[in-house]
Amino acid sequence: MSQNKLSLQNALLTLEQLQRTPSREDGISEEQEDNMRQLGCHLIQTAGILLKLPQVAMATAQILFQRFFYQASLGKFAVRDISMGSIFLAAKVEECPCRMTDLVNEIDHLTKHFRHKTLEPLTLFSQEFYDLKNAVVIAEMQILKKLGFNVHVQLPYAIMVNYLKVLELTDHPTIPQRAWGFLNDGLRTSIYICYQPPTIACSVIWLAAREAGVPLPKSPAWWEVLDSKLEDIVNIAGHIKSLYYKELPISELPLTIGEVEPYLQRQQQISQAHGDAASSGNAPATNVRVSRFS
Repeated sequence: MSQNKLSLQNALLTLEQLQRTPSREDGISEEQEDNMRQLGCHLIQTAGILLKLPQVAMATAQILFQRFFYQASLGKFAVRDISMGSIFLAAKVEECPCRMTDLVNEIDHLTKHFRHKTLEPLTLFSQEFYDLKNAVVIAEMQILKKLGFNVHVQLPYAIMVNYLKVLELTDHPTIPQRAWGFLNDGLRTSIYICYQPPTIACSVIWLAAREAGVPLPKSPAWWEVLDSKLEDIVNIAGHIKSLYYKELPISELPLTIGEVEPYLQRQQQISQAHGDAASSGNAPATNVRVSRFS
């Protein structure tokens, strides 16, 4: 007789799931997928701030969003809709529910802002308003279905605070704040579905201490005391730092299903143009950007 084990740890991806995503199988490149994931997480974080949700709710929403698109394709589900559904569901999970009307209005406002459109308020009880409300309900249902109703998320914030106390860094002028910021920025990457929270907490502390020029104990090795591997810590830090050297073209990325195909066609044309320029020896120079968002 088989036994089902109940675990409070986060569900993590296998290597095969990480490499062969549904979006990749639908012809969306790794870079395009990463950009669209970052757009959805940016939309969630910004909307959460406007809705005055606690950070734990915004973090949970982004992790649910990331998990969903390892079970479904970005070519079949809209970034905007799944972002709304993730916020609505995460607010319930973290016991800080938000009004659907407020959520729809904020997402509509941000969508227009990202598209550089006139910021006119959404007309209450209009067809567009009802379409967005229906999209929230459908997206929430799809998230629950794809994730098998497993919406448990363990976050590393409290763990990081405890580790800072162990390492006697809580009173440092920059390390706690930097580490907290790295945890928030890391939500835009795959680290939360590849590593458990204690390892992520160790990584952001290591990265913050490294940038502050503060040495951490090596005898015994502090990461071994905290039951983590240095290789994992460095890998997580690399994923977080990679965000700061690439600009996210928000206005170009698709938010709805109808925008996906034209976006992919434009990207294919740009790639062909760059290929032709490279073959003729006139490839444009690329600049390293520090800002993440345009």
